[in-house]
Amino acid sequence: MKRIIALALAVMALACATACLAQPGAGDTPPDFLGHDRHGADVRVSSFHGKVVIVSFWASWCPYCLKEMPILAAIQKKVGADQLQVVGVNHKDDLDTFRKIRNRWKDLDVILTYEPGDNSISKPYGIDGLPYMVMIGRDGRIAHIHVGYGEDDLDGILAELQDLLNAPALPPVTAAPP
Repeated sequence: MKRIIALALAVMALACATACLAQPGAGDTPPDFLGHDRHGADVRVSSFHGKVVIVSFWASWCPYCLKEMPILAAIQKKVGADQLQVVGVNHKDDLDTFRKIRNRWKDLDVILTYEPGDNSISKPYGIDGLPYMVMIGRDGRIAHIHVGYGEDDLDGILAELQDLLNAPALPPVTAAPP
């Protein structure tokens, strides 16, 4: 019986380790697809190469998310959309609720996308809380991940963002000629 329990624990540990390794973290290239914008066009991280990108997963029932998105929009407005792009991916709301919030936030100059019920956009990130913010550097790699929201965290987040904005823009990676 002890061997069976030990084997079961080993299998569970391996499954957890595999799942944790599958989630992107700092230094990794994030999943590219972030949904569709209000016009139906694909929103992809790769289309913002050279900019700093903040992807924030949010929901209407998350009061901290509703605080965070206008702050991120104000930061993007101050920095400029040529340097910083904020993408808000709605997580686990129904489409009508998402549309109501998107209409309420129509003056926020950020891209808001809707995630289908299969969680295909958030699943690779292993989201375990909202808001879930992914900061992506100009090189297209994840620099920082923040889960939750607290006004005490803003100074640190702003310092991280400033460091990313101060980094030189890199040219897009091109394939070597054959």
